Amino acid sequence: MNAGVGVRVARDSQPASVPIWRELFAGVDWLGLRLSPVFYGFGVPRGDGAAVVLVPGFLGTDLYLRELHCWLERIGYRPYMSGIGRNADCLDLLMERLLTTIEAASAATGGRVHLVGHSLGGILARSAATRRPDLIASVIVLGSPFRGIRSHPLVLAASERVRAHIASRRPTPGDRACFTGDCTCPTVSAWGKPFPSDVSQLAIYTRSDGIVDWQFCVNGDPENDAEVLGTHVGLAFNPFVYRLIAKRLARVSATAA
Repeated sequence: MNAGVGVRVARDSQPASVPIWRELFAGVDWLGLRLSPVFYGFGVPRGDGAAVVLVPGFLGTDLYLRELHCWLERIGYRPYMSGIGRNADCLDLLMERLLTTIEAASAATGGRVHLVGHSLGGILARSAATRRPDLIASVIVLGSPFRGIRSHPLVLAASERVRAHIASRRPTPGDRACFTGDCTCPTVSAWGKPFPSDVSQLAIYTRSDGIVDWQFCVNGDPENDAEVLGTHVGLAFNPFVYRLIAKRLARVSATAA
């Protein structure tokens, strides 16, 4: 299911020529979810009670993933919020909080956990799997530019402000590469390492992404990539995404059994 090979990661951040206005249609994804039988648990495989940890995207908190959390619970899983707070801080600090949640979820359920990360949350999820593959059964990322940060200029400007805020809290100037692909912290270092061969991975993306360049959100392997229609923000509320998540989780559970 996973060859365990690395993907080429561009460490620099570059602006992407993506039409951010498309994200205005995220409400269509939200409405489509409520009109879909998938939202009510019909037509998707039931869960086996395994833990699923949800990781929010850049500038987001666990709150906007509440919909996905409730749905996973309805279809038979034991979902957990990441507990990282707002995803706008030192990535290594966020990783410490995420690993604490993963360890607690694994201990509570007695098995390896699944991770579902949206956007930057997907990069954190992949890094967590590389650092602790013994705790992770699978990683599903939604619009995550794990091959390199290629985002709309407004998003890059926001990340610059986050980096400045991180530096302002430190007693010393610190590493100017913090919150970039050039940072040497364990979390960013793990990002570029080969993905563990015994951890299932799936990258879900949309070509109409208005936030990041979708070409940096794929493995280049049809087995581990899945395209859907929709927006970047709406990937967290997309019925096609929910169906893919349910199918992949069930597949991993069946393989493990």
